[in-house]
Amino acid sequence: MNQERIRSRAYWRSAEDMKSGEAAAFFPFLRDGRRHVISLVGGGGKSTLLKYLASCFAARGMRTVVMTTTHMVCPERICMSMEDCRACWALGEYAACGEVTEAGKFSAPKDLLLREILEHADAVVVEADGAHMRACKAPAEHEPVILPQSDIVIGVMGLEVMCCAVDEVCHRPQHVQALLGCAGDHCLTAADMADILVSEKGTRKNVGARDYYVVLNKCDDEKRMQDGMCVLEALKQRGQTQTVMTCFL
Repeated sequence: MNQERIRSRAYWRSAEDMKSGEAAAFFPFLRDGRRHVISLVGGGGKSTLLKYLASCFAARGMRTVVMTTTHMVCPERICMSMEDCRACWALGEYAACGEVTEAGKFSAPKDLLLREILEHADAVVVEADGAHMRACKAPAEHEPVILPQSDIVIGVMGLEVMCCAVDEVCHRPQHVQALLGCAGDHCLTAADMADILVSEKGTRKNVGARDYYVVLNKCDDEKRMQDGMCVLEALKQRGQTQTVMTCFL
């Protein structure tokens, strides 16, 4: 399988501490040598981040699986057995494990394969939430779907939502309105974005005691970088310091 290489830029925490480089440098779990099950929630770049993290793990020789507990776009090659997974691992690639729905979407692997994945894989990266291509969301009652075995959760939001109306850029805007106490035409501020990302009614729902990271994606230009710095500061004020701004190329 010819898996794409996704390059990135990342900026860590604050203007004073800003550094640029590969995003792998800012996620300690990518280089600690331990087994991880990582769940991605929110909107605005989960699928790209999933492939990037999986590529980083695979490049380190780790037996890596990507999967979803909801639905996502079908990958080029789907592994439906451990034999398929081992064939990918032997090539130094990650395995995409799951089923294809009647609608042509990629869905969760069957229970037996899931148990085998959790037993044999070194790293599992899971798309655990849906956002219908929107860059910001607040979850419904049944969302997100985080595996009990997940030890890390990463909340994603796209910086393009800054100063945009809730109804225009958010998935499940009624839930965002309820969380923020605002109307649908309210334009999102840095404080709003931080509130969504740290709220247990927002992106941090069902995280519990798991290690939690925030990724602010689409830091594509100077304006987005400055917007992101404002959100980083708001997150810091709320006690969230494991935060990365990314631009995937």
